[in-house]
Amino acid sequence: MDLKQLTALVTVAESGSVTKAARLLHLVQPAVTRQIRLLEEEVGVALFTRTRQGMVPTAAGEALAHRARRALQELERARAEIRPEVGQVAGIVSVGVLESLVDVVVPPLVAAAAARYPGVQLRVVTAYSGHLQQWLDDGEVDLSLLYNLAGTPSLAVVPLVREDLWAVAPTAAGLAPDRPVTWARLLEQPMVLPVAGHGLRVLIDQARASTPVEPRIAVEANSMHVQKKLVVAGHGWTVLPAAGVADDVAAGVLSGAPLTEPELSRSVVLGLPRGMRTPPPVEAVAATLGRLVRALVHSGAWPSARLSVPAGEDGG
Repeated sequence: MDLKQLTALVTVAESGSVTKAARLLHLVQPAVTRQIRLLEEEVGVALFTRTRQGMVPTAAGEALAHRARRALQELERARAEIRPEVGQVAGIVSVGVLESLVDVVVPPLVAAAAARYPGVQLRVVTAYSGHLQQWLDDGEVDLSLLYNLAGTPSLAVVPLVREDLWAVAPTAAGLAPDRPVTWARLLEQPMVLPVAGHGLRVLIDQARASTPVEPRIAVEANSMHVQKKLVVAGHGWTVLPAAGVADDVAAGVLSGAPLTEPELSRSVVLGLPRGMRTPPPVEAVAATLGRLVRALVHSGAWPSARLSVPAGEDGG
């Protein structure tokens, strides 16, 4: 198999159509069809099921496309790393960011990396911590922000901050960042909670265990965005990291306050693959992210957060 075949495989799998893939690859349709056919002949199995709706990958096609995608990404990174002049840091770096930290971290990270390392191309992906950890293990991201994670056999972690979790309510509730809310008051309200098994839900369930009141769960959601929309619509209160709702509170869309009795916080860490050489562009972005986090905490741009590492350390 060659790069043309692998590229055709990945493009058809992602677009669901030979016609669309040909357009994306600037090829004629028969050329793409031929690459897929040659690849199927080489591996000895069908890689796609041809349907009226398009090309649907078989189980074998999904598996091969997943591996091919990673191989093509590594080759693209290698090309980017060997192009620049000696001493210039360049390459492609995939960064995982927790959904709740996107607004606080991503815009300044992109600006800082572009200013300091113009040869580095960032790819930012967002998800919950469990998904990001899996992508880091699988090599689909190079580094990632995660929470409440110690080192694992495959991952090294650098503690960054501890951040408080807030009670979040409609504006009519009148919550304020300078007036903490007790769990007893929170649990008097109908609740919009993350789905069971979600990392944040685990924290919530552990914290409320000290309060003899069972929550009245109005609805569960697996998206912070959906949780906030449901609270705005008046379906209940929720619990979210301060960084994920600070802008909404400041804009008067929601009201929020730190939780107390007991206080609830989470640890945010930077995860990197263990036991392998870290490419220079990944080291550069990790260091930039460490500096950025400290600046965000010191300036108050990351609300209710406290540094987990001494100010003199670099985080990368």
